[in-house]
Amino acid sequence: MSAWLDAPVAFVDVETTGCHPFASRIIEIGLVAASGGELQYEWSSLVNPGVAIPASIQHFTGITDEMVRDAPSFEQLADELVARFEGRLFVAHNARFDYGFFRRQFRELEQPFTSRVACTVKLSRRLDPQVSRHSLDAIIERYGLDCERRHRALPDARALWQFWQALRARRPESEIERALDQIIHLRSVPAHLPQELAEELPELPGVYRFHGEGDALLYVGKANNIRTRVLAHWQGSGRDAKSQRLSELTRRVSWIVTAGELGALLLEARLVRAAKPIYNRQLRGCDAAWTWVVADDGAAPELAPVDQIPLSFEHSDTFGLYRTPAAARSALTAIAREHRLCLRMLGLESSAGSCFAYQLGKCAGACVGAEPLRLHTVRLKLALAPQRLKPWPFSGPVGVREVGASGLTQIHVLDRWRHIGTLEEGDSVAHSSSLQPFDIDVYRILVRALRGPAQSQLVWLGRDLDAA
Repeated sequence: MSAWLDAPVAFVDVETTGCHPFASRIIEIGLVAASGGELQYEWSSLVNPGVAIPASIQHFTGITDEMVRDAPSFEQLADELVARFEGRLFVAHNARFDYGFFRRQFRELEQPFTSRVACTVKLSRRLDPQVSRHSLDAIIERYGLDCERRHRALPDARALWQFWQALRARRPESEIERALDQIIHLRSVPAHLPQELAEELPELPGVYRFHGEGDALLYVGKANNIRTRVLAHWQGSGRDAKSQRLSELTRRVSWIVTAGELGALLLEARLVRAAKPIYNRQLRGCDAAWTWVVADDGAAPELAPVDQIPLSFEHSDTFGLYRTPAAARSALTAIAREHRLCLRMLGLESSAGSCFAYQLGKCAGACVGAEPLRLHTVRLKLALAPQRLKPWPFSGPVGVREVGASGLTQIHVLDRWRHIGTLEEGDSVAHSSSLQPFDIDVYRILVRALRGPAQSQLVWLGRDLDAA
């Protein structure tokens, strides 16, 4: 007797109001139960989702609001579903989708639901690796299966049962059993973490955190899809030393969902700057950010903390962002040498008379009057032009609205290249003349965001953020 092929099995398909378990609901369930390789029964039910079914889903499935109006809710079906799935292998096509919906809706009822799971997409890929397409339509065509109505739950579940039978008729059972064993026991997460974590991770944008012993914060990351990004850490743990060590140390994973990528980037920068996790090598922040202020009168550039200069930059040009004065001087020295600028006139060399580079023919001679100071300053600004800091383009604070696929709406409040805070419905952020310290990473995030699609999502807040 085959261990998996003859085990009690539930072939499952669900139709839903959308793609995300956190934001969408089940509207139909189809189940085909088998055991010992024999069909036992079929069962299906429409489900009242408690929300309107989008027009695109109605067109796709043929299931309308009227059809589910008098159908039972998921809560009313929960006990029956637990009984029907008990002791059975949960088999679905792209099983993470179907099983994820069940897990999510049972979790909302505070009712446990776990099952061993087999995905027929993964099974098809293992058994037919030479084939490029593994959708249910492709499998139906390849194996000559019968499905009278695609995208309805019970017909699709029947197609999976037929696929199960067709495999058994065409392949050695040992080959199928070996593939099933690999799929069912395939670990998505490290063995020392709860295996249900893989299904709990949201497929939404946001920030995730790895915690170690004593809940110490090890790492903070951002993702457009939290689940995919977190699992990628562990899938790479065998190849990358950092991932391997982080996997071994992690004892808990937490996350915060955001409306979109901008919110995730800003939240990641804020959390890393505040906590400085040991495995975050970037976005660690610094006590001050430095920049070169270049006037037009030929004076040596002044190295100034960004927090001490107005970010309108009305009376001077300001170039570069550096985490330390040493890094700023090193960068300006490299530019001077590349463009034959005078290190003495730039305040980087304290010699009398001509600078050392002029003696080597590598300075245009501003130090001895061979090059006018005004021309030297113009050439300096041209060399630094790619690094010119952008002035804050608004008269005061603004917000950028992000609306996520989950329905979450956030407004990110910004002022003078600082992230003041993020508003959700019912929230307010008081504006203060005492801003947070200037942060290089936040500046770069906002410069990219405000020249892209975020420009069309601006919310004008004026001077009073409480009015937002």
